[in-house]
Amino acid sequence: MPKAQLLELYAHGLGVIEDARLELGAGFNVITGETGAGKTLLLGALDLCLGADAPASRYAVLTDMRTAAVFEVEEGQEVVLAREASSSGRLRSTINGAPSSAEALRTYAEQLIVIHGQHDSLALRNKAEVLRILDASASISTEELDDLRRRLSEAQKLRGQFGGDAHRREQELDFIRFQIGELEAASISSAQELEDSLETLTRLTSLRNGRAAVGEILLELDADDDQAVMVRFARSIAKLPSDSVYEVARSTLRSALELAREGIHDLSTTYDQDGFDEALADQLESRVSVLRQVARKYGGSLEAALASLASLKGQLESAVDQEDRLLHLDEEISQLHEQERELARRIKHEREFAAVKLTEAVRRQLPRVALTSATLRFDVDGDDGSDVQILFTPNPGFPEGPLQSLASGGELSRVLLALSLETAHEGVVAVFDEIDAGVGGQVAQQIGQCLAELGCQQQVLAVTHLASVAAKADHHFVIDKSVSNGSTFTTLRHVTGGARVEEIARMLAGNDISDEAKALAAQLLETSP
Repeated sequence: MPKAQLLELYAHGLGVIEDARLELGAGFNVITGETGAGKTLLLGALDLCLGADAPASRYAVLTDMRTAAVFEVEEGQEVVLAREASSSGRLRSTINGAPSSAEALRTYAEQLIVIHGQHDSLALRNKAEVLRILDASASISTEELDDLRRRLSEAQKLRGQFGGDAHRREQELDFIRFQIGELEAASISSAQELEDSLETLTRLTSLRNGRAAVGEILLELDADDDQAVMVRFARSIAKLPSDSVYEVARSTLRSALELAREGIHDLSTTYDQDGFDEALADQLESRVSVLRQVARKYGGSLEAALASLASLKGQLESAVDQEDRLLHLDEEISQLHEQERELARRIKHEREFAAVKLTEAVRRQLPRVALTSATLRFDVDGDDGSDVQILFTPNPGFPEGPLQSLASGGELSRVLLALSLETAHEGVVAVFDEIDAGVGGQVAQQIGQCLAELGCQQQVLAVTHLASVAAKADHHFVIDKSVSNGSTFTTLRHVTGGARVEEIARMLAGNDISDEAKALAAQLLETSP
């Protein structure tokens, strides 16, 4: 990753800062000035550009407030992160002039810069960042483990999509098999079988009903008893007198009797034919009952029932395939679990080894950052060693505990500086806000030397009140405060040569600068690398 560099910081309408433009250089940059002059406000302007919130109580944001930070991300390629207050006081965000959001600024800024202050050394409060530092120190890669876990997660997700346990799935399969068996047992020949069967049954029923009526008629007309119509008809004809006058009538009646006997013979012949099959009718009645039951149960028609049979067979085939896939999937998940456990153990071992080395390296730096009596160590826990924290104790004889709980803001910043000396992230800009608070003398010189050393690896910007720290910087900026016509203003200047000697002397002796203070200031600057 190319080195990021903060080229310029601009602030307008922020507290006592009316207009300030800071053009930084490579290496170690330092900002000094009297208390209340606006040094922290200037870093606040930078914080705003990086997507931070801006409560009025902290930054005194005016309605025409504007801030901008220009970074060089690659040689010749710049990016501008900016915030601007609207007339309503709402902050607008832009990246390279295009409207954006505070979240987008924060996301972009994470790749460019990290700010360490006495109250917000977030890099050491965040376990994920501590883990990143540890892994980076030993070039530990978790890509293989991450990929393995992704595959395991996908396999488990796929496994979950099958749903239910083995017993429940077997019950579902049994029910599908039962339905298929019921439909196959019905042996539906076609979607029209019910209609065809009903038509044939209707015809046979008509024959059966007609045959009964014919049989009754034959009994009434030509039975063997004296009450049969034909017997009585013949007997009545025989009772006619034998006189010739009745001969015509007798002949006609006898002809009618013969015709009636022929009709009865024809009717009897029809009655005796095999036009009606009682067994077939019973069989059809039973078949129609079965078909109607199947149609009602599976969609209302035989066509729907046949479609259900095809669908159920497909479901059964798919379910059987799924069971086979489940078997293989369970085996795959088991293998991935074992691989994941083994790889996690290996990475944990690497992290434990890296923790020991990094602990020893950082401990060697602690005296240089005014933490002579403190001790710390990297503690690794969890299956893969990803549960990492820094355990710290500021004084001998006291129990160790989490760094973020036991260390003060200044101690946190100085621990970060010690850690940065061993694990400098060359790609980002490091900002330290009054990291030297509460120290002085030789310790302050050591911290200045550490910041200068870090500046050889990455761009560093620090706010300080100590001359011995400021003297180590490659670039020195002074923020001055003045009052004019009842209003307070600040100005920002880049000091070199005599002006820088004057500022270092002021930091040593206050506003009453003596020749001795100037001489000491010159000596500090001469002895700085």
